[in-house]
Amino acid sequence: MFDQLGTKLGAVFDKLRGRGVITEADVDTALREVRLALLEADVALQVVKDFIAAVRFEAIGQQVVRSVTPGQMVVKIVHDKLIETLGSTANDVNLRAAAPIPFLMLGLQGSGKTTTSAKLAKRLTEKDRKKVLLASLDTRRPAAQEQLAVLGTQIGVTTLPIVAGQEPVAIAKRAMEVGRTEGYDVVILDTAGRLSIDEELMAEAKAVRDTVQPAESLLVVDALTGQDALTTATRFNEGIGITGVVMTRLDGDQRGGAALSMRAVTGKPIKLVGLGEKMDALETFHPDRVAGRILGMGDIVGLVEKAQATVEAETAEKLAAKIKKGEFDFNDMLSQLRQVKKMGGLGGVMGMLPGVAKMQAQMKNANVDESLLRKQEAIICSMTKRERRDAKVLDGKRKRRIAAGSGTSVEEVNRLVKQFMEMSRVMKQMGRLGQKGIMRTGIGNLFRR
Repeated sequence: MFDQLGTKLGAVFDKLRGRGVITEADVDTALREVRLALLEADVALQVVKDFIAAVRFEAIGQQVVRSVTPGQMVVKIVHDKLIETLGSTANDVNLRAAAPIPFLMLGLQGSGKTTTSAKLAKRLTEKDRKKVLLASLDTRRPAAQEQLAVLGTQIGVTTLPIVAGQEPVAIAKRAMEVGRTEGYDVVILDTAGRLSIDEELMAEAKAVRDTVQPAESLLVVDALTGQDALTTATRFNEGIGITGVVMTRLDGDQRGGAALSMRAVTGKPIKLVGLGEKMDALETFHPDRVAGRILGMGDIVGLVEKAQATVEAETAEKLAAKIKKGEFDFNDMLSQLRQVKKMGGLGGVMGMLPGVAKMQAQMKNANVDESLLRKQEAIICSMTKRERRDAKVLDGKRKRRIAAGSGTSVEEVNRLVKQFMEMSRVMKQMGRLGQKGIMRTGIGNLFRR
């Protein structure tokens, strides 16, 4: 996410960090490079101009000149302005309305609107404990209503029964009536999309809006479409009035122009972001966390939240008990590998750690990617129960059999065994030292040979 922009801004600020003195000329040189980086990231021109002007105004002030670390101070100013540009605070969906709360999902074809409707329903059901009804108003696209019904079945959320020939406004009325009589908290109305905005699309969406008076009119846009996403958002906001934006495929957006420009151009917040194809890959948009990731500061809060959402308490407690006893085997390692995959893989985890942009580049150059996790899992799964419990029995013959069974090489098996031995050694030391011992001795000592 925003890799290109993050890398370029990181290179600019590396030149500033650590300097004892920064002149106005230094600031101007740095901001010229920041300006180019933002324009190359497809950020709207006016947004770039306003951003650079605001940063320059503060960066050449007395606060920076008198600072002990002026380079770091400039980075902080850029960080704060990025947060401001992105929307300052997180804005979750509005659930403070009389039930059933109508949510209107708007957008063009191909933006991921129907899938996002289902993701939102799953999120509201599981996270907010709401009873949700899904209803497709898309009578134009072939099998659109059937698609939502299939997704509803997958996530365990009720969808409004399909009535052939019924028009969108009539479907919306029926959905709200079912919502009222059957005790639903939220009714999500997935409207029809078009390949482009036209009068018929707008008239239909307005008619539905006027009928249900939605608490949320959420526009779904594809982050990868860049400036087109901004144009779409502006036109929907002017024509219908939107309360917020859901940006899909943000995890694949290396530039970030649409996200950085959306609030400033439309005046509407990005409320939710799609970060993957899985049905639970819909998250609240946090401007401060995104700004931190762009500038290589990571998103530790987000990482902890993701871990809490995916780690099973019972599994974690069992592992903690084993570590206390100094025990660790391949079954435990397999459990940890699968946990990393649940949290979004190596890229998903590392992208949330501070200062890892360069490390990620090194990993890429060394051909360390998501396939590594799959190979390691396959190797452990090819072991017998005894081999998983006791690594000492892994002789050459067994390693050759494991390599053949997992579709890997003996060298890769040896590499995993070596990694396991190192992890096991560290776990045993942690068990002997205990929490107080680790704090007293220093975590760095665990990795001394």
